[in-house]
Order: sequence, then C-alpha cells, then structure tokens
Amino acid sequence: MTASMVGVLLVGATPAQAAPDPLLHVTKVTLNRTSVAVSGLNTVQVQVTVTGSYDSSDPLDANIPVVVWFRRTAGVGTLPYLVSTDLKLQAGTTIQNGVWIGPVNVPSTANGTMTVYGVTPGSYFGRQFQPMPVDPTPVAGPALAVTGLHPPKLTAKVIPPVVTVGSGFSITWAVTDATTGAAYGSGIRVLLGYDNECVEDAGGIIARTGTNGLVTHAYPASQAQGVNCLRIQGAPIDIAGLGVGVARLGLVSAAPSKPAAPVGTIVPVNGSVSGAPYNCPVVLQRLYGRTQWRGVSTAKVRQSGRFTVNAQPAYRGLIPYRVYFPKCYQWQISISGTFTIRGL
Repeated sequence: MTASMVGVLLVGATPAQAAPDPLLHVTKVTLNRTSVAVSGLNTVQVQVTVTGSYDSSDPLDANIPVVVWFRRTAGVGTLPYLVSTDLKLQAGTTIQNGVWIGPVNVPSTANGTMTVYGVTPGSYFGRQFQPMPVDPTPVAGPALAVTGLHPPKLTAKVIPPVVTVGSGFSITWAVTDATTGAAYGSGIRVLLGYDNECVEDAGGIIARTGTNGLVTHAYPASQAQGVNCLRIQGAPIDIAGLGVGVARLGLVSAAPSKPAAPVGTIVPVNGSVSGAPYNCPVVLQRLYGRTQWRGVSTAKVRQSGRFTVNAQPAYRGLIPYRVYFPKCYQWQISISGTFTIRGL
C-alpha cells in the first residue's frame, strides 16, 4: 500500500469520558441466540432484551430507548465492538419493570466472541452530539459467538503515491473478499468521507464500486491535510472502514541572512517548508569533502511553516550548505537547494 493506513473506522466511536448515567438500572440483558454465522457484507439480526428501569420523572423520558454495547473477548475479527440498534420500551414503564427489545445487526467482521458489557440510555446517534456522552452502565452480560465467513478487506492506493503540497490527488479504493482475495462480483455502496465524516454521521459522498470491487475518486489539495476514508455503513455502526493519511511532500527553501561572514561567526539561515508541518525538525547540513553531508544545526518548524538554523563558517572560502527535512508523520523527506556562505 502506498498510503498510511489509519485502520478500521467506526462511526460514533466514543471513548470513555464520563460516569454512567445514575438514573439507569439494569437487571439483566438476554439474547435470543448464543451463536450466529454471517457471510460477506450481510448482517444477521440477534434480538436483545434489557430489563430494568430509568428513574426519571421527565415526561420526555417516558419512552427513552436504551442501547446495548458488546466488546470483543475472543477471536480475530476486524470489528472491535458491536452496538445494538435503539431498543424500544415494549413492556412496563421506564421507571418500573421496563422491558426494552430490539436487534443488534451482526456483520461478518465481528468474527469471534462478542460479550455484552454495558447499556446506555437514549438514542445511539444522539450520543454523537453530546460533548460528554455517558459511559455505559456496566453489565456482566451474555456472550455471542460469531462465525464470520468471507469478510470484506479494504485497501487503498493513492495516486501519486506522494502528494506535493498544493496538488490534488486520487485514491483507488478496493473492496474484496478477505478469504478468496476476489471481488464480490456486484457493485457495493460505500461512503467516502474526510476527517469528521469518517467517525460521525456528518456527510460524505455516496459512491458505488464496480463489479471488480474498485472505486476511484479525485480529491482536492485541501484533503491531503487530514484523513480520507471509505466506509461500508451498517446500522448503527459501520460493517468496515479504512482511513488513509496521504503521504505529503513539503518543498523546503532556505537562504542565509548574509552571503559572507568571518570564520566562526554565527549566520542565521532562514527558510520555510510549504504546508507548515508544525514542530517537525529540520537539519542544516554542511558539505564535507565532495559528497558527505553532515548536520551542523537543528531546529523545529514553527506554526507559520518557517524555521531558523545557524551556520558557522569553519574556514575561508565558499562553504556549501543545504537544509534537510527528515520524514515526519506523513511528511516525506525533502531537501532544499544548495547555497553557499563565504568564510572570511
């Protein structure tokens, strides 16, 4: 692969940020089956039942749904967790003998054992817009054994492999059968997103692969700065997803503050790296002999994209220098043109 792969993306992924909702009390969680087999891009529904209460007198909470969370406890599937759909109140009341029932949609990428570990009140999608979503109320719930057959494999090829700052690019995405390595043989609906569109229901472009499993999309230069992704959407979380950090090339320019100085005098060398890779290092190199470049001063790129390193002529005559920018995050190696300072 010619891009930096971010890995599986799950819409609405929510790291622990707050305590569980104290109003939610869970008596038990049950599943209508303990094992399921799923193939390809299909999903299979397993019914989830939650009994308990939500001790709120607010009329708006009279029919509040709940969501059940599963995490991987065994197996090698690419999906680290599962989330049920919004389970609706089917019996009792929220504050007494409540019974919530609904499905969890299980994809092949959940291959392994998924175990219930918590429940949250409210709609799953509503969590995305809460600045501090509550943690799941802990539950020692049942396990679901998932046999995932022919799960999808997502790959990406960026063209060109290294994108110069200010240039557009394209990505050819591929969706194939991880077991056979072949395409599924039919067009697949996918979402192409950028940055927050990769982890939220926040827009993106709906596209469809060809029967060969490929879809190519052209991107503007501005989208080389963040993460581009392909998502195969599910309900409520994605079946699979892949993010790509584009390899970038920032052009380095540098010039001494004066063309000549007495031997031993410090001469500031000012320059910039296009694209402003903030806080990445730069190295001033001096030519030793005919071919050997050695570092003589280092600095960090400022937020403006500029930097200053210090030269110090070591002998009389023209001394060749250049500025070397090493690989930093997705930024690739770049070297300025050679310049000289005359030692006096």
